[in-house]
Amino acid sequence: MDPQFIEASLINLCLSLAYTVIALFVAIGAILFIDKQLMKGIDIQQELARGNMAVAVFASTILIFIAVIVGVGFRG
Repeated sequence: MDPQFIEASLINLCLSLAYTVIALFVAIGAILFIDKQLMKGIDIQQELARGNMAVAVFASTILIFIAVIVGVGFRG
């Protein structure tokens, strides 16, 4: 393989990883901000311990959202 091709591929990989990390932190920050603003009186851990299915669905949706962001970042 051509060394320039390998170098360009590594640079592209590093840029994609940097984008993924930045997008992940922005997404987590946005989720925490929205959680604090919209759900001020709700403790997610306590509601999960009580068996509240709506909170479980909400928490799993957040995890799926973060996984989608990471997946798009890796895809480039």
